[in-house]
Amino acid sequence: MPDDADSRSLSEGRSSTGGRQRPPLWLSLDILHEAGDWSGLADRDALIESAARALASDARFSSHTPAEVCVALSDDATVRELNSRFRGKDKPTNVLSFPAPEGFGGEAQPASLGDIVLAQETVAREAREQGIEPAHHLQHLVVHGLLHLLEFDHETDEDAHIMESLEVEILASLGISNPYIGEAAVPLTHDQ
Repeated sequence: MPDDADSRSLSEGRSSTGGRQRPPLWLSLDILHEAGDWSGLADRDALIESAARALASDARFSSHTPAEVCVALSDDATVRELNSRFRGKDKPTNVLSFPAPEGFGGEAQPASLGDIVLAQETVAREAREQGIEPAHHLQHLVVHGLLHLLEFDHETDEDAHIMESLEVEILASLGISNPYIGEAAVPLTHDQ
């Protein structure tokens, strides 16, 4: 792991804007820099934190029990290997979510929701191909991954509609346009 690996916690009330502390939330977030050249997004940790904070502060999730999520910034090779091993799909994808097994960590608080792994090359390529801001795409994928850890899915049309609607509302709170309309519509099926 690179020496600049960092770990952040939303529950600590840290703010990257003007030193003003924000109130603690139920979600503790660890960000790991595993692989890939994420330097094109200089503020990537703050982007990830703000996306997670937007979801955690949404009224539908704000009373969730304390939980922890690890977000791993990785590369296509690593994500391809994980996608092949755990999903039987021998190709990279933009984001993978791995829910923690039931009872993982025992009685420890906060409980672990699981891990999110992002593939740098795929995230950058998709943003470029779709003509969207890489920062917005990263935040969308973080929200998408968190919703998977909260047991939302898009396997059926009805489930996809519910999950996409939540994503659109949470992203709007960050000033990000609906990624599911227009020419830059983002299909997040993990099978691209």
